[in-house]
Amino acid sequence: MSLATSAVERLSRLALGTAFAWLGYDAATNPGGRVQLAAGLGVPSPEAAVRLNGGAMVAGGAALALGVLPRAAALGLVASLVPTTIAGHAFWKVEDPKTRAAQRVQVLKNIGLAGGLLAVAARR
Repeated sequence: MSLATSAVERLSRLALGTAFAWLGYDAATNPGGRVQLAAGLGVPSPEAAVRLNGGAMVAGGAALALGVLPRAAALGLVASLVPTTIAGHAFWKVEDPKTRAAQRVQVLKNIGLAGGLLAVAARR
C-alpha cells in the first residue's frame, strides 16, 4: 500500500468517525425529540435507547477515527444508522413537500454514510 493510499484511508476513517462521534455525543447527552420518535416506533425505554444508540455512535466513531478495530467499528456504525434513519427521517410519513424532501435528503445522506462505512469494513 502506498503512502498516499494509507493517508487517504486514515483521513476517510477520521472524517467518518468524527461525524459519528460528534452526532452520537449530542444524541447521548441531549436526546430531546429523538425520544418521542423512538417511542412512536414502540421502542421500550425510548430515552435509554436513544442514549445507548448515541453512546454506541460515540464509541464506534472514536474507534473508527483512531483506527481501532476499524472494520468492526464501521459495521457497528452501519447498525446504528438503521434505527436513526427509520425513526428520525421517515420522509414517507410526511405530508409537507418541503419537509418530506428535507427528510429524504437525510435518508440519502445516511445511505451514503453507510456506503462509506461498508467500504471501510470491506477493506483488507
